[in-house]
Amino acid sequence: MSVRDLIILGCSSQQPTRRRNHGAYLLRWNEEGLLFDPGEGTQRQFIFANVAPPCVNRIFVSHFHGDHCLGLGSMLMRLNLDKVTHPIHCYYPASGKKYFDRLRYGTIYHETIEVIEHPVSEEGLVHDDGKFQIEAYYLKHGVDNLGWRIKEPDVRKFEKEKLDALGVKGPLVRELTEQGKLILGGKTIILDDVSHIRQGDVFAIVIDTLPCPNAIKVAKNAKLLLCEATYLEEHKDLAKEYRHMTAKQAATIAKEAGAKQLILTHFSARYQDLRGFLEEARTIFPNTEVAEDLKYFDFPR
Repeated sequence: MSVRDLIILGCSSQQPTRRRNHGAYLLRWNEEGLLFDPGEGTQRQFIFANVAPPCVNRIFVSHFHGDHCLGLGSMLMRLNLDKVTHPIHCYYPASGKKYFDRLRYGTIYHETIEVIEHPVSEEGLVHDDGKFQIEAYYLKHGVDNLGWRIKEPDVRKFEKEKLDALGVKGPLVRELTEQGKLILGGKTIILDDVSHIRQGDVFAIVIDTLPCPNAIKVAKNAKLLLCEATYLEEHKDLAKEYRHMTAKQAATIAKEAGAKQLILTHFSARYQDLRGFLEEARTIFPNTEVAEDLKYFDFPR
């Protein structure tokens, strides 16, 4: 899987609508499939999206309200049915361990897949396996709820024209990489003079929260920020009461965090037309898009 994109499997909040399924989001990145907050019906949404579930090897649950986790058990059983051989890493708030277990073992089936649990009890860096650095920070929703920040490793990129001009090629490139410098033809060549560090991309997801400093921390310099916008500003009192955000507040977080692109999601069922979310957010953060079920967003390198 060389494709890099975000697939919206559902973008509704607690109540699905005729056009919006419970939330679920698949990020295909660096030959991995990262599934976030699989709500009810997620397994079926994979079919409509024309994506095979076995691409998933990491599942993230922000918190254990039903619209963010009711599809977890069926997804694990589906992966089991498909006889996937790769481990399935599952990340979730440690305080929700009993709910994770209930969802995982809610029915009778013969489990053959390897599920590796990562219950998060302290915020910050929670996993670094060389492929991704995964950070989690508590948001403000009234229950233990995590925002996820995922970064790929930084990569050193050589500037071919400079290497060619200096005659550095083949094994000499490896020597330069390992030693940091190279003497060639009586001249010292420094690694930083012929290369640069490309910062790894960051994906951030902020779901179900009031505006808070940790939301900005999660989204800091993210290339792509997926953020809840349950309400419009005209219903900001409801947003505050139920500990959610408006489109305007989500856009403000994206702006303050220096994110590159914002995708709004987790819409209340009271809204049939989502154009107002786009209009409200773009006045603050122009590079905003609105999630729609089965819509793909590119996540290019």
